[in-house]
Amino acid sequence: MGFILYAVLLFYFIPKDSTQNNSEAFIENAITLQQQEQENLPVSSIGKPVRLKIPKINLDSAVEFVGLTPDGAMDVPKERTDVGWFELGPRPGENGTAIMDGHYGLNNKKASAFNNLYKLRKGDKIYIEDEKGVIITFIVREIRRYDPNADASVVFGVNSGPAHLNLITCEGEWDEILNSYPTRLVVFTDKD
Repeated sequence: MGFILYAVLLFYFIPKDSTQNNSEAFIENAITLQQQEQENLPVSSIGKPVRLKIPKINLDSAVEFVGLTPDGAMDVPKERTDVGWFELGPRPGENGTAIMDGHYGLNNKKASAFNNLYKLRKGDKIYIEDEKGVIITFIVREIRRYDPNADASVVFGVNSGPAHLNLITCEGEWDEILNSYPTRLVVFTDKD
């Protein structure tokens, strides 16, 4: 499974001018390899995540399962008030780094899930509820900001070692010309 995450990360950071055919082939190969590896792994005792709860910022959101977009970036949840779990990586609570992303900003005057993520501080608690009703606690270790074009491979971590959960969103003022936010905010957490 470590190879798959490495392959996905490698693809994620391929320049966007790569051809679409190469992108599609890479995704297909990565998915095929992941399926082959998963067939040889024991069934996880940790359920798939269904809710993300962060009391400090009054967040209680449903979890959507997301993969990769056609251009190789991590997809985002369809609903602005939900969060997306990167289902090609570990489940929150499994060894390795689980990733969740969420929208930022207002849409029709309605706040997005991760609008207040910037308010978290080291030591704050984050809770994941899985499909089995089990609550897994994570503690904020660090908060970093990245340029959207920076090498942020550290965000995806590795697929071994202790359990981590990283939360990703955008931040700043919307840039109409670039059609994007200027910063990516990442909250790094460790399983309690």
